[in-house]
Amino acid sequence: MTDLQSDAGAGGTLNGTLQAEMFGISGTVKRGKEEKIKKRPVYGNGLKAPSSIGKNFVLDTNVLLHDPDCLDRFGDNHVCIPLEVLCELDKFKNEQTERGASARSVHRKLAALFSKHPQNATTGIPNREGGSVRLVPAQPEAGGRSVVVEELLAVFRGQESNDNRILICSQLIAEKNSSPTILVTKDLNLQLKAHAIGIPCEDYQNDKVDSAQVGAGQLVVDLKPNDLQRFASAGSLDLPSHVRRVSPNEYVLLKAGEKRTMPARMGTDGAFHKLQIPDQIRIQRGAPLRPLNLGQQCFLDALLNPEVTLVTCYGQAGTGKTLLAVASALHLTFNGEYNGVTVSRPVIPMGDTLGFLPGSLEEKLDPWLKPVYDALEFLLTPEQGTAAKRKQQVRPRKGSGDNFPSSGGKRSYDPFLESGLIEIEALCYIRGRSIPNRFFILDEAQQLTPLEAKTIVTRMAKGSKLVLVGDPAQIDNPYVDRLSNGLVYTRDRLRDESCSSHVTLERGERSQLAEAAARKM
Repeated sequence: MTDLQSDAGAGGTLNGTLQAEMFGISGTVKRGKEEKIKKRPVYGNGLKAPSSIGKNFVLDTNVLLHDPDCLDRFGDNHVCIPLEVLCELDKFKNEQTERGASARSVHRKLAALFSKHPQNATTGIPNREGGSVRLVPAQPEAGGRSVVVEELLAVFRGQESNDNRILICSQLIAEKNSSPTILVTKDLNLQLKAHAIGIPCEDYQNDKVDSAQVGAGQLVVDLKPNDLQRFASAGSLDLPSHVRRVSPNEYVLLKAGEKRTMPARMGTDGAFHKLQIPDQIRIQRGAPLRPLNLGQQCFLDALLNPEVTLVTCYGQAGTGKTLLAVASALHLTFNGEYNGVTVSRPVIPMGDTLGFLPGSLEEKLDPWLKPVYDALEFLLTPEQGTAAKRKQQVRPRKGSGDNFPSSGGKRSYDPFLESGLIEIEALCYIRGRSIPNRFFILDEAQQLTPLEAKTIVTRMAKGSKLVLVGDPAQIDNPYVDRLSNGLVYTRDRLRDESCSSHVTLERGERSQLAEAAARKM
């Protein structure tokens, strides 16, 4: 029985069981053809915390979907889950997506927590650190409403929504407890609503990284001229005593005076090493590719390093992230290092979409992977006569349903797609896969949630290399931001692993116009 079937099928009534426990309903007892409901007394509305020590954190649905393990992240505080949250989780549990999997995971965790002590569902199940978790089915009673609750009901009259009910629930909890009550949500609009009516509200902070790490540039290490000369001749240099701890495979700039500099990589042996990069990369008879600046040199070194199996890269538009990653993947694959190249990208649109995309998986993903195809066309088209060859390519017939050019006008990379050397992967189908001996490129990785990033990283089997590239400043996913997306999360959690490396590209090379737009617009 699949994960989806086990939770949503005949036995998949976890959410209904949780809601029943909130109201003290123990279940049904069959007597012949009759079904009589056996009820227990309602134990409480969940407003009062079991202890005055610790804060009350009211969780929104998106927090549970973002991190199904978040119930264990609040220490000795009290976690409150409103009835509206269970109703929203119920809508997502049947989805065969990462969101659906998260909803089912939350249902299992809550059911396991409350099934042993259902009588404590609304009074609180204690955790190991002195806090608790409780369900809150409270609704404002007609006779005992406070002035604040009456004002909220008046403000929200005619605007029935789960978000508004969660706000009222948070206010009711705050009125019943002396310790602070805080609403935790990743919904920016709900945060604004909470601020407007005076309810303390925070974003979920557990997986946010330090902002200094995201914006940090390359570390500069000042050396004596003799030390830099020794590094240039020997190719390595022990970490100087005055330099702070440097992560494995971190790139630094060794500097002796104003004009004498050299890039270096921190090895797993605790010493700086010279970069090992070719003068240029040429794929078959295609155009040669050379690193154009210091950042690209470091990125190419990480991409070609066989000991590094995870590379993360930040860079604004036009810095060469995708082009260098694709070039290195093809270069190593043609040299026999990998069995093929797999490319993917989160399907998060910018602005309005064009609706349903017909065709095969490759045809559906084709619009999203245009940057990768542009890189392939550039790398596989000979430098001489590039314009003439592009004119020879025939566009697909309108309405034919065939995404490939007609015979005689195939794109330069089509044979690699047809043979499977280059594979297009949809992230929605990656769960459960094991990907060995592939060079995996994930473009626009800043659109991922931390849980999605973990799912992808854990798919990499022996012999594979994963490259995550993106710009943390360009995010269209409404539930992640510059400090909580999957790209920066992966870098932060795996920065000290000997198999990982990171590069930040700061200089654009696409064109003078693109560079100016990236900096000033």
